Amino acid sequence: KSRAVLSGLFSEQLAPYLPNFSFNPNECKFLGSPVDFIVFKGSDEKNIEEVVFVEVKSGKSQLNKVEKSLKEAIKNKKVKWEEYRIPEELLEDIN
Repeated sequence: KSRAVLSGLFSEQLAPYLPNFSFNPNECKFLGSPVDFIVFKGSDEKNIEEVVFVEVKSGKSQLNKVEKSLKEAIKNKKVKWEEYRIPEELLEDIN
């Protein structure tokens, strides 16, 4: 069983280079958890048109509870952008 798990983990990271993968491997960022990849479609041309979350599965594996909840959050458009700025006083202490 552990060999199957290791094989699955290894193939997850190789997925962008395998046949029939839908996205440019250069535009894929591997996370592993709670989703395998985030694809920044168009980033190679410096113009991101779409952000795609990709979960890689093999054999008969199914989405786990966390993956299902992430899928639902995305489908329900519960996604947002946030920018964080480091407080100036912290930067002054570093310099």
